[in-house]
Amino acid sequence: MREQRYHGHLKRFFPLGVAAMLVWWRWRPFPVEVEGESMAPALEPGDYLVAVRAKVIQAGSLVVVELPHRPGYEMVKRVAGVPGDQIADLTMGPDEYWVLGDNEEGSTDSRTFGPVPREAIHGQVVLRYWPIRRVAWPGSWSGLASDRPLARNAGAVAPPRL
Repeated sequence: MREQRYHGHLKRFFPLGVAAMLVWWRWRPFPVEVEGESMAPALEPGDYLVAVRAKVIQAGSLVVVELPHRPGYEMVKRVAGVPGDQIADLTMGPDEYWVLGDNEEGSTDSRTFGPVPREAIHGQVVLRYWPIRRVAWPGSWSGLASDRPLARNAGAVAPPRL
């Protein structure tokens, strides 16, 4: 009778399965579909992204943020100000972030609704996976390096419109 060998494979792949579970548990990746043009040219409608739960949010990061005053509605924006930064005459509080769309004319962002609290930031974008011809990591995307400076204590963006 032949000896069954599948248990040997199980022993080899079990650590990989545990590692994959730990990675998922730590970062909890989730898919995001881009619907509007507020982040053009970096992101276009029909782009699909992967975002993860990030512990540290830095200026320049693309984040998935829940729109204040509209629970459940999420948008992708770029972080332009972090706690302690001064945006025009407004200083970010200890748990506040200033988020902007790359397409200034076509974006609803902190210029409209003001700073967002940390709990409104649901994740940080780490990968564009669709369409295939546009697969990329954030640092390599065209349009990500904006020619306008980040707000970092520079007063580079206007305060919210009221």
